[in-house]
Amino acid sequence: MKSNGKTAQLTAEQRIENKGAALATLRKSGRVPGVVYGPSFDSISIHVDEKDVNRLARTGRSELFELQLKDGKKVPVLIKDMQKKNDQLIHVDFIQISKNKSIQVTIPIEFQGTAKGTKTGGVLQTQETEVIVEGLPDALPASIETDISGMDVGDKLSASDLKLPEGVTLVSSEDMLIASVTVLRAAETNTGEDTDASEESAEGSTEE
Repeated sequence: MKSNGKTAQLTAEQRIENKGAALATLRKSGRVPGVVYGPSFDSISIHVDEKDVNRLARTGRSELFELQLKDGKKVPVLIKDMQKKNDQLIHVDFIQISKNKSIQVTIPIEFQGTAKGTKTGGVLQTQETEVIVEGLPDALPASIETDISGMDVGDKLSASDLKLPEGVTLVSSEDMLIASVTVLRAAETNTGEDTDASEESAEGSTEE
């Protein structure tokens, strides 16, 4: 993998064999079978370097990069899907992208800070860790950062509260719950039991 200015490049080699034994041999050699497809050509079976594609995936599934094919053709693509087995990448799909056409992608949410409600007995619960957005490829962020340090017990964070970059719109439901700070029921129950026990003890002391 190499970088061409701001656009990363990943070299792909065409894959001829699609049988299990051949795919297993590829994976043992550090290569990952995959497919690239798009509106301007039929799907092509390929294989890529496992370390390189994992590095690209860590920078963000919405990051546009160039897939360089054997004939020298460079195709702007996104990672469409990754299949893993026992934490090992076994297959990857790439989709050709037009830089001038908006696309929908799933982007991870990166929580920043520590919710203040967790310092007073609350617990941060995350219901969603990613959202679907739409925008031009160059406008899409690798992740969506959101500051949760101001969240107190009882506060909720919805998809509509996320701050998106200019030119990027939310596709997921605005009412979708992302995170909340709550008091665990077990803690509430224990508190109630302790209160009841204290009241019973006080009543017993009064009767005596």
